[in-house]
Amino acid sequence: MTEPHFTGGAIDLGALADRNEATPTGGFEPFITVDEASVEQQVFQRSLQIPVVVLIGTPRSADSESLKAQFQKLAAGQRAFMVAYVDADATPQVAQAMGVRVLPTVVALAGGRPVANFEGNQPAAELEQWVGALVSQLGPQLQGLDDDGAAKEPETDPRLDQATAALNAGDFDAATAIYDQILAEDPANAEITQAKATVAVLRRAQSQGEPEDDVEKQLQLADKAFVAGDPEAAFDRLLGMVEAEPRAKERLLELLKLLEPSDPRVIAARTRLASALF
Repeated sequence: MTEPHFTGGAIDLGALADRNEATPTGGFEPFITVDEASVEQQVFQRSLQIPVVVLIGTPRSADSESLKAQFQKLAAGQRAFMVAYVDADATPQVAQAMGVRVLPTVVALAGGRPVANFEGNQPAAELEQWVGALVSQLGPQLQGLDDDGAAKEPETDPRLDQATAALNAGDFDAATAIYDQILAEDPANAEITQAKATVAVLRRAQSQGEPEDDVEKQLQLADKAFVAGDPEAAFDRLLGMVEAEPRAKERLLELLKLLEPSDPRVIAARTRLASALF
């Protein structure tokens, strides 16, 4: 076995690449046997958390059984990586999907992708070195495991709870101040930027002041429609004004940013805006 370089394997996993976002359930086992039904969750999804070594072998091969025993020994009692054994005789479809030509074959995955592979049995010392390199080079780049074997949940900034409480109390100034504080530390935080913009819309929609002119009245009505859950009505009102009123275009673009770019309502409104202006 040569010195490992975990940058991409020669194995093609395209046939197994249609993955969902399910997280592995149940407690963590460092060595498991997988089949076609469990390979998605227990191999691909687990590799988002820690490196996964997939051993495709057969009980008919002495080399396969030797490699299996070595991996069982290396994996026992640790949580830095996992070994998934595929019995090519019992589940040939998995072996075929991985493009396996020789048994045993070993494929390492990290982040849902193959990063290295080798064929045939290996001396124990070299195998241990290979696994050690896999863990040290790629382990820190992954999510890691929680105490129960699930993915670690990202820490939530306690200030977000304070901002939510302020919004529930109608204190828009306090919520905005919290978001400004977070943005001062993390200016590129798109989620907080969007939250702050949403507060601005809520503040305007609940304003009791009289609009200065008819344009301001229409802008206020658009805000109210958006907050009431009818963004299409808000967009329609603003689109009817964009050719003659720059403030309508500005408000429309502001509201559009509060929805996902792929939202059909956003796409339709942007198309109509482009037609109106050009």
